[in-house]
Amino acid sequence: MVDLIVRGGTLPDGRVADIAITGERIVAVEQGITAEAGTTIEAAGHLVSPPFVDPHFHMDATLSYGIPRVNASGTLLEGIALWGELRDQATVDEMVERGLRYCDWAVSMGLLAIRSHVDTTPDHLNTVTAMLELRERVRPYLDLQLVAFPQDGLYRAPNGRANLIRALDMGVDVVGGIPHFERTMEEGAASLRDLCRIAADRGLMVDIHCDETDDPLSRHVETLACETQRLGLAGRVAGSHLTSMHSMDNYYVSKLLPLIAESGMAAIPNPLINIVLQGRHDSYPKRRGLTRVKEMQALGIPVGWGQDCVLDPWYSLGTADMLDVAFMGLHVAQMTHPAEMARCFTMVTETNAAIIGLPDYGLHKGALASLVVLDAGNPTEAVRLRPARLAVVSRGKVVARSAPGDAALSLPGRPGTVRRRAS
Repeated sequence: MVDLIVRGGTLPDGRVADIAITGERIVAVEQGITAEAGTTIEAAGHLVSPPFVDPHFHMDATLSYGIPRVNASGTLLEGIALWGELRDQATVDEMVERGLRYCDWAVSMGLLAIRSHVDTTPDHLNTVTAMLELRERVRPYLDLQLVAFPQDGLYRAPNGRANLIRALDMGVDVVGGIPHFERTMEEGAASLRDLCRIAADRGLMVDIHCDETDDPLSRHVETLACETQRLGLAGRVAGSHLTSMHSMDNYYVSKLLPLIAESGMAAIPNPLINIVLQGRHDSYPKRRGLTRVKEMQALGIPVGWGQDCVLDPWYSLGTADMLDVAFMGLHVAQMTHPAEMARCFTMVTETNAAIIGLPDYGLHKGALASLVVLDAGNPTEAVRLRPARLAVVSRGKVVARSAPGDAALSLPGRPGTVRRRAS
């Protein structure tokens, strides 16, 4: 007797198998499981995947679009200025309530792990207090990892460094930074050395907003790669955005990418947000703001897609669907080969889970029993359709269900329903 069986699902690698769950763990993944179950989900050939993972988000700002006003220019800097006003207006309760609503959206989409950057600039640290409370509230069903993020600069903000240390002492999980927002290139590089040392001394991971600019001379990623290697932080460091790389000289990039690969750091581009914030000062040709995804992957650098923002001062759209992120990334990075399209699905599941160090992840015996059943036949079709999540299981419990996305037709001589699935 087991608690739950998902029968006849198609796994991302193409195998068809049953998945048996007892308590919070997967106890078997094989064909023809005969055990009785308290609950059965008939997957019937639908794609069964480990849950989606978002390695880059801003939960303290989410669902605040239009407060205190709309970002009229659509630029990164106006968004930062608007957030600077909002973070001093928003109460802890407001941020927790918005976060809970967003996490409800996330669970409904099979997104069960999120790494969120938390602004540590204001001395009141209400942002940190709110996100720590939110982390505890959602812990039974969603993994929320928090990054101490000095939005206004580790050194540029009056108490930037002291407040980051306070946030870590309060229980924030990861060390963050924004070197390109410091006063000078030298201070930006110094902030990275400082942040990586703090992480090394505390045994923490690092996730840096790095070179999120159109300036091809913003090259802090080389310092981040150097410190990652020098301090033995391989596998614990991510550079987020890295948009300046879309403007860098190709010869310099030919030197830079092997250094990144050698360091063991990862990259997290955020395609939905990068392509609308970057290139705002261009006429034509207009740069698209995405880092060099395929080139990094070719060198073995882990690259995962991030959501970044939903309905906040920087982005006026969003649904908490990581397949939307993969879909946009596929287009902007021109990843249209079948193997590349399938890789985009892996980027928002397995790759992202590895980047944020998510333990016991996957569809195998002994893994945490979290998964999603999608109305699709394979990963590429899932990216194409962004389909209904027929069932979402978190830690062995069914936490969401949706109906297939079929449409009823009234056309002469045609079937009564239409499906967009090809498989």
